Amino acid sequence: MRLPNGYGGVSKLPGNRRNPWRARVTIGCELLPTGKTKQLYKSIGYYPTRKAALEALADYNKDPYDLAQDQLTFKEVYEKWSEEHFETIVPSAVRTWKSAYRYCEPLYNMKMKAIRVNHLEQTIKNAKVGDSTKGRIKSLFNLMYKYAMKHEIIDKNYAELCDSVKAPKPKIKRTVFTDKELQVLWNNLEFPFVKMVLIGIYSGWRPQELASLKTEDINLEEHTMFGGLKTDAGKNRCVPIHSKIFPLISSIYDKRNKYLFNDENGQQGTYMTYEKYRGRFKKINAKFGFDHKPHDTRHSFVTFAKEANMDEYILKLIVGHAIEDVTEKVYTHRTIEQLKSEIEKINK
Repeated sequence: MRLPNGYGGVSKLPGNRRNPWRARVTIGCELLPTGKTKQLYKSIGYYPTRKAALEALADYNKDPYDLAQDQLTFKEVYEKWSEEHFETIVPSAVRTWKSAYRYCEPLYNMKMKAIRVNHLEQTIKNAKVGDSTKGRIKSLFNLMYKYAMKHEIIDKNYAELCDSVKAPKPKIKRTVFTDKELQVLWNNLEFPFVKMVLIGIYSGWRPQELASLKTEDINLEEHTMFGGLKTDAGKNRCVPIHSKIFPLISSIYDKRNKYLFNDENGQQGTYMTYEKYRGRFKKINAKFGFDHKPHDTRHSFVTFAKEANMDEYILKLIVGHAIEDVTEKVYTHRTIEQLKSEIEKINK
């Protein structure tokens, strides 16, 4: 049976091949020096039988797809995904994704459409790293496959089926600052970095969010701060300036600086990285005999807020937690004055 013009065709290749039948489509014409034209073809794939090749050709003509996209390798998809994703996250997070990608070398030159569950699982299992990094590799696969599905590079998300290797549940120890420790901090405001720690305790910002607060988003007259990272609920949220830390913020606020906390030892006009924040936090621990992690400031804020019976929805708005109650989610007229009133309940 003759196939229609421009439909493409199938042909059997010589030799002993596992998939000898090639399906190809016409992608254009080339003008030869003789004045004649020559059709240009692009292969769809190779198949074990003529019937399978014809079915693939029929599927393509029914719903044509970008053959260039179809040929993208794992490495090329990673480059496209990272170019888009890395613009939305902090540098420290970028480094963790790059680190996970380095252990995916067996997949680099494989076509994304040819990768199957066993390829993903073996890559994770064979990586000479700990469970935490293996979990990060699995998370990388999830994000890349979601990107590839979105852009129609693949038609099946094999990362979702990769369940023999699960990301380990992190064991996180959170310790609330005691009244005694708070008093030690208030008694040592001149010690480097103490003010920043106290501001974190009375505001609930994540360390990365606190370190990247922009001066233009601090309104001393309105007693408000705007910022946030990580999630849709956490981005561009309003955090009232608690009266206890208002003098601290006022003392370091300088409209000439881009960020509230500038990296004095780094490039001018840059914010403090999480690594430097953590390093200075360790100095606080060493100086005063504390045993805290950087995120303990945020955990302390949430604990203090609950102890003070802060409105739970106001608390979620301040710390950037998602609100599951549909009714409350659309209740948008909670005013800044309400936020201020609730945060002042904390009286530590």
